[in-house]
Amino acid sequence: MSSTTGPGELGAFLKARRAQLAPQDLGLPEHDSRRKVAGLRREEVAQLAAISVDYYTRLEQGRVRASAAVLATLARALRLDDDQQRYLYELAGKADARPRRRRPAQRVRPAMRRLLDQLTATPALVLGRRLDVLEWNAGAAALYTDFGQLPADRRNYLYLLFTDPVIRDMHLEWQHDARDAVAALRMESAANPDDPELARLVGELSVRDADFRTWWAEHRVNNAAYGTKRYRHRLVGELTLDCDTWSSPDGSGQRLMVLTAEPGSPSHDALRILTSWTADEAAGSRAR
Repeated sequence: MSSTTGPGELGAFLKARRAQLAPQDLGLPEHDSRRKVAGLRREEVAQLAAISVDYYTRLEQGRVRASAAVLATLARALRLDDDQQRYLYELAGKADARPRRRRPAQRVRPAMRRLLDQLTATPALVLGRRLDVLEWNAGAAALYTDFGQLPADRRNYLYLLFTDPVIRDMHLEWQHDARDAVAALRMESAANPDDPELARLVGELSVRDADFRTWWAEHRVNNAAYGTKRYRHRLVGELTLDCDTWSSPDGSGQRLMVLTAEPGSPSHDALRILTSWTADEAAGSRAR
């Protein structure tokens, strides 16, 4: 670190940067029009970076030195560009700890995609790291939403469960299902503690939703391999579906999630109606 820089300048840079960001820029709710500070509050930055408010406050005040891992999460939370990130590391007296090799993009194996396409009578999804929705069939789009219309960085099962009002309201046991999903993400965080995208997801949901904040702090874990889900669908009414997931054997962390109904049950008949409508719409689209 040069003699002209120090913890005080690092804190001043962090404070100035958060003053430049508005809550809506990061998809966060605006609490009211009488905010006492410009830009983001300290609490909001801390939650976005998945660190404690006390630690972040001491960091801004120059009373503690940041680790390389904390600098990485702060850079992402504050939306720093490359030059700003280099400056951040220089102020902190740390070597630039950003990974030299980007983590490979999550790609669905061809065999998994073929299997997904062949499941024409039941909704199915391929979930990747952080519960990202990587692929889906027509039944899953009919049951949940048209994932193809969403930005790629918003195709996340947990994010939609907490932030999409349609998907949230269709879960008749939303609290149970959402807690299970949080527990599944918490389990993954133990295997990938340095994943910056996971830290960003946790930070954003912690700011946006008090339930997520509470359940994440419980440290409850669950691989959510199977269970029963109850829905109220806008077209076919109530559905009781068995939800099963199978892990890919290639070590990618991808899982196939399939939703089925007991044969002969009202849910089975409703699911057949839903998937047949979807098939008819897809056929019509291809014809057009």
